[in-house]
Amino acid sequence: MTRQAVILAALAASLFGCTDPGPSWTLVWEDEFEGAAGTLPSAANWRFDVGTDWGNAQLEYDTNRADNASLDGNGNLAITARAESFQGRAYTSARITTKGRREFQYGRIAARIKLPVGQGIWPAFWLLGADIDVVGWPQTGEIDVMEYRGQEPRVVLGSVHGPGYSGGNAITRRYELQQARFDDDFHEFSIEWSDARIDFFVDNTLYHTVRRGDVRGEWVFDHPFYIILNVAVGGTFVGAPDAQTRFPQTMLVDWVRVYESTP
Repeated sequence: MTRQAVILAALAASLFGCTDPGPSWTLVWEDEFEGAAGTLPSAANWRFDVGTDWGNAQLEYDTNRADNASLDGNGNLAITARAESFQGRAYTSARITTKGRREFQYGRIAARIKLPVGQGIWPAFWLLGADIDVVGWPQTGEIDVMEYRGQEPRVVLGSVHGPGYSGGNAITRRYELQQARFDDDFHEFSIEWSDARIDFFVDNTLYHTVRRGDVRGEWVFDHPFYIILNVAVGGTFVGAPDAQTRFPQTMLVDWVRVYESTP
């Protein structure tokens, strides 16, 4: 190639944005949920939040039982909501977190998940600030990588919460499937998070970006966060189950992966 051709090629690449392919990603942590059916998720990675009503008027009691969260023997974690009387509640489920085990600041955080379905079913893949016990919520920050109402099986939401933009005032956006439903098959939900922005993806399609300058309040996403996987029943976001809701309902998680970026 002549020198002139090289210069023209470089100019064309610059004009079409090809000189900046974006960050490359290095896998730094993962859980593939391999193991025998009925095995609890790895205690080195996950802990159980045991109890009820985590501030959203949820109806389930979250347990640490294999009946509610265990490996299925096919390479998945199964978090299962059941209609049963337990500790004064009419439903059970599970909420597992990496708090105190694995905490992350920035990077690409992803999970491949098949969602349940039904009025009042509320699964989520999300992050909370690791300093929550010191500063409280929403000052700690919350990143909802994927949040879903079981009565809307084509729609998921990506959101951030912080001081001045929490709860019903969260910065959020919907992503809707046109030809399928999220309870039909697995889909990948992810964020790419830096000190300047958080990008939200479904199956590697970017649908929502929150930039530091978009936040009308304090940006509270420059410190470590931990991961949460849970299936709630009822609550302010979804309402109670109705006569059409079938139990048990299971969220299957194929894997969770965390990557660091190299510019």
